[in-house]
Amino acid sequence: MNSKDKVSVLFVCMGNICRSPTAEGVFRQYVETAGLARRVLIDSAGTHGYHAGEQPDARAMAAALRRGYDLSQQRARKVAPADFARFDLVLAMDQGNLQNLQQICPPQHAANLKLFLSYGRRFDEREVPDPYYGGANGFERVLDLIEDASEGLLSDVRKRLSNVVA
Repeated sequence: MNSKDKVSVLFVCMGNICRSPTAEGVFRQYVETAGLARRVLIDSAGTHGYHAGEQPDARAMAAALRRGYDLSQQRARKVAPADFARFDLVLAMDQGNLQNLQQICPPQHAANLKLFLSYGRRFDEREVPDPYYGGANGFERVLDLIEDASEGLLSDVRKRLSNVVA
């Protein structure tokens, strides 16, 4: 693998108001804390455009803010065809959204698609559960899983940027 100047990451869930904006906000803070903000492009989107232009779910924003993550500047959007060429990693929150992405992704970019929790280290889950129809505990569990996977993803991004084992 050759050293790269930048790495781009897109987090994807269904509506882009709970899980993927939370992942974007958490990972953005991890990247900023690591001093890599100028070298890592981070965004989120949904496989459906139900909530395009809306802020993240109020419960997701509140749970994130309690842990120090501000999601208030984000706005939901639908995955665009250009995203597959623009992003080095397109990370789905669950198998259903991964399958939706696989159906619309050009073959030359298919290797960039994977489950976000494949970077997780501490939990057995491989999918971030959708907290939308549940209670506050669901949003806390989502944050636990996303923080864990963000640590693993940050390690991978460091490797991509430096071509040195982090």
